Amino acid sequence: MSSNRIHPTAVVSEGVELGEGNVIGPYAVVLGPCRIGSGNWIASHACIGGPPEYRGGPHPAAWDGKLDGAGIRIGDRSVIREFVTINQGLRRPTIVGDESYLMTKSHVGHDAVLGEAVTVACGVLIGGHCEVWTLANLGLGTVLHQFVRIGPGAMVGMGSVVRKEVGAFLVTLGNPARTVGVNRVGLSRQGCSDDQITAIEEHLRGGAGLPDDVPAPIRSVLAQWADRPACGEV
Repeated sequence: MSSNRIHPTAVVSEGVELGEGNVIGPYAVVLGPCRIGSGNWIASHACIGGPPEYRGGPHPAAWDGKLDGAGIRIGDRSVIREFVTINQGLRRPTIVGDESYLMTKSHVGHDAVLGEAVTVACGVLIGGHCEVWTLANLGLGTVLHQFVRIGPGAMVGMGSVVRKEVGAFLVTLGNPARTVGVNRVGLSRQGCSDDQITAIEEHLRGGAGLPDDVPAPIRSVLAQWADRPACGEV
């Protein structure tokens, strides 16, 4: 027997695949095609799987078994709070990675990809085709223009309007958003010393290689970031 706890008022349509140990609260709506892993907590009135907000796209009645779209994939152990909306993909699945936290009234647009352990604060609007890499943190009321990419470990200050790529482990804020420094708090939480953070800052500015004692997870994600394709490429 499945260990999922689904409130009787929630709507879970055909085409939704669930792992184990998920909680889906009152009046939540989860529409297919959608694949959700295990251990997720989905609050009341969350809406997952609505069609892409694209004027020329289809608007099927997925709750009545009429499925369309590229789907949604949600990993494991994420929290999706009240009134969050996550739209179906149009060209590729919309993805929310493991251990992410999406706060009240945030929105994830079609074809967006969120990495692991991403924090999305209340009222954040993520436009279509955006990429938010692992450990990134988007502050209250942040707006991401479509096709924007946020680097791993980046911190975007509340109320920011982001129209271009934000680099790895940088702090960005304002309207239009501008970079103001390195995310020292975020790096320290990942086990980096002050000296290591200074070395990483110099590396991000293009002036030095990474020292050997930088934690392996940070080294790995920076290597992946260095090999990223140009924005807009799938």
